[in-house]
Amino acid sequence: MTPMSAITTTSRNSPDGEVQTVLVVDDEPTARIALVARLKRLGYRVIEAGDGKAGLEALRRERPDLTILDWMMPELDGPSFCEQIRRDPELLSSQVLMMTSHDRPEQIAEGLARGADDFLSKAASKYEITARVQAGMRTATLIRRLEDVTEEIRKKQEVLERELQSAARYVESLLPIPGRLVPSVQMVHAYRPSLGLGGDLFNVVPWSENLLGLYLLDASGHGVSSALRSASFSTFLRKDNLRHHVGSTDPGAILTEANKQFPLTEDGNYFTIIFARLDVHAQKLSFATAGHNGAFLHRRSGEISWLARPNLPLGFDSSTTYLTEELPIGPGDRLYLLSDGLYEVPDSNGELWGQDRLEKAVQMFNRRPLEDIVSGTIAEAVRWQGHEQFPDDVALMGVECIEQGSHD
Repeated sequence: MTPMSAITTTSRNSPDGEVQTVLVVDDEPTARIALVARLKRLGYRVIEAGDGKAGLEALRRERPDLTILDWMMPELDGPSFCEQIRRDPELLSSQVLMMTSHDRPEQIAEGLARGADDFLSKAASKYEITARVQAGMRTATLIRRLEDVTEEIRKKQEVLERELQSAARYVESLLPIPGRLVPSVQMVHAYRPSLGLGGDLFNVVPWSENLLGLYLLDASGHGVSSALRSASFSTFLRKDNLRHHVGSTDPGAILTEANKQFPLTEDGNYFTIIFARLDVHAQKLSFATAGHNGAFLHRRSGEISWLARPNLPLGFDSSTTYLTEELPIGPGDRLYLLSDGLYEVPDSNGELWGQDRLEKAVQMFNRRPLEDIVSGTIAEAVRWQGHEQFPDDVALMGVECIEQGSHD
C-alpha cells in the first residue's frame, strides 16, 4: 500500500497558533479512512501512510505533532516503528499513539516498553478517540515548548560562554609579563581561571629600578562583574594614578586610600588585597593587607613566614587605616602572592588541601628554579583535587631576589 496524504479544510491550532498535524499509519484502508475522517472533523491536519516504512518516512519528512500507529502492518510493524524513532535523536520526542484490536495487558506492556506513549483500541468510541488524541496533543505541545525553551537556553548559554571567554582573555591581558622585573629581581606566575570566572588579579608596579610594587587582589563573587571590578581597581593601582591619589609608595597609605575609593557595592561586594613594596637597594620588603591571607616569604634558609594580618577587607569602613609592616629580604629569598583558591581546593572527600600542604609542596621543590616551583605547586593542587578544573580562580606569583651578576 502506498502512502496517502490529506489536509483538512478546518484546522485545530496549537496554543501558539500553528496547525496541529496527525500522521495516521494503518495498512487497513477502511479503518484508516474512518479515523482520518474523524480527525478532520476535529480540525486537525492529517497525513496518511499505508505501512510502517512509509509512515516512518512521512514522520521524518513532516514531523507531525502526533502519530497514530497500527500494531500489525507489513514492512514495519508498530512496535518496531516505535523502536526506530526512539533510537533516532531527531525523532526521539515524537508522540505515538498505538492502535490495536487486542488490548491485553501484556501486549500493552510490550508496546509501552518498545516506545509507544499511549494505546487506543480499534473498537474505541468516538469520545475515547477524541480524548486520547487531545491528551497526546497536549503532551506534544508541552514537549515542543520545552524543546523551544531548551534551545533558547542553549543559545543564551553560548552567548554567556563567549562573554566569559572574552572577559577571561581581557583579564589575562592585564597580567604582567614573566621574567626579570629589574636586573636583580625575577618573577614567574601562573593563572588558572575557574569556569565561573572570578575576580583574582595580580600585577607589578615598577616605580624605579630599585623599587617595585607587587599586589594580588580579589573581588568577591564570580562572573564577568567581579572580573571587571578587579580590572577597574587595577586601573587605580597604576603608577601614575597612585602618585596622583596617594602621593606615596607606602603600601598602607595605598590601601587606606583604596578603602575610600572602593566602598561596598549595593550588592555587598568588596575587595581583599595584599600590596607589597620591594626595595631592592635597601633589601627591605614592606607590605599591607586588607582581608587577604595569601602571601608568604620563603627564605633561602628554608623558613616560611606568612604575611597574613587580621583586618577588614576594603570598603567595610571608610575610616579604617591600614598599616605597613616591614621585613628584611635578601638574595635567594622568594616572595609568593597567591589566591585562596589555590589552597582551598577539596579532595574527593571534601578535605581542603590547606596552607600546610602548600608549604610542604614549596619546600619539597627546595632550591629548584622559580618557574618549576610555581608550575609544580599548581600540579600538586591538581593532584590533590583529582582533576584539572579548579572550583575558584587560582593565581600564584613568585618573585625572587637574585644575586647581582647572576644569570638566568
